[in-house]
Amino acid sequence: MGKTRKIVFKLNGKEVSAIVDTRLTLLDLLRDVFHLTSPKRGCDETICGACAVLVNNRAICSCTMLAVEVDGSDVVTLEGLGSENNLDLLQEAFIKFDALQCGFCTPGQIISAKSLILNMKGEIIEEDIKETLSGNICRCGAYNNILQAVKYATQKVREKT
Repeated sequence: MGKTRKIVFKLNGKEVSAIVDTRLTLLDLLRDVFHLTSPKRGCDETICGACAVLVNNRAICSCTMLAVEVDGSDVVTLEGLGSENNLDLLQEAFIKFDALQCGFCTPGQIISAKSLILNMKGEIIEEDIKETLSGNICRCGAYNNILQAVKYATQKVREKT
């Protein structure tokens, strides 16, 4: 066993702590310690985006980030975006535009799109969305519907501001 360290961070709005091996990835911490299922293990190389989570409002691949790196940070998974009775706008848009098939990539797609919306400055064009989602692989090929869902959500957010 390697060295351990206590970390404290916000997870889906609640302060949590854990004593972790300094070699533990954030993905393993979220899935194995906190029992969250939305970040998925896909490639372990930051290629597929299935493990994407928000860290301080930026989408990151949790499969290669060490858990100790989130000490003092704000981490949000899909579980923290909305609830069954109060879905996030992006969750509603993915349903509206049938932007999911098997659902494996959906959490990562939504998290990446949420990062884009949270950090948008000015108008978001289709190329911005495509660039943001370029790190997320959908094995079912629902890309067009995903693009439409994110375009819809960004337009809704822009209308509110």
